[in-house]
Amino acid sequence: MAEAERIIGTPDTPEDSGERPGAAAAATGPGTDGQDAARRTGRGRRIAVLFAVAAFAYALDLVSKLLVVAKLEHHAPIQLIGDLLELHAIRNPGAAFGFGAAFTIIFTVIAAVVIAVIIRLARKLYSTPWAIALGLLLGGALGNLTDRIFRAPGVFEGEVVDFIAPKGFAVFNLADSAIVCGGILIVLLSFRGLDPDGTVHKD
Repeated sequence: MAEAERIIGTPDTPEDSGERPGAAAAATGPGTDGQDAARRTGRGRRIAVLFAVAAFAYALDLVSKLLVVAKLEHHAPIQLIGDLLELHAIRNPGAAFGFGAAFTIIFTVIAAVVIAVIIRLARKLYSTPWAIALGLLLGGALGNLTDRIFRAPGVFEGEVVDFIAPKGFAVFNLADSAIVCGGILIVLLSFRGLDPDGTVHKD
């Protein structure tokens, strides 16, 4: 069990071995300060991973949209794999994959709330897989929220730039992909019983 927990991201500190904090403190005495410091350091590393992943996903989405607007918008679609996959620039007032076009402001508020919740949750983050998942969600949410704020037709009503167009599917962007990948990873981690604080449980 200890090896499994180590692999999926449980903090490798004595405090997380399953003992109650009070029992660990009684057993170790002054050494508890060192354990707390190690735990804080581990949390700091995982927070750094979260924001690094978020920054990468956000930058990739932002650059791709700038290129699409400059080079592809108002031009014929570019076929990548025949008619199975093409680049086709559109403006999307709805949510991911074009759903809910009539609720632009609501989706803007939801994105802002998601970002706030992720940042708040980061304070209790001790799992690297969860850091990656939340980083993908944060970067994707920031990417689409940037469009909502700064693109036409107005602040908080901006239309998102979408351009990845598989045949028979909705057009989407890299921010949508990051959000979906982050969500899938969270589901997998939950099935494995790994919590954001690094604890592993079995139902």
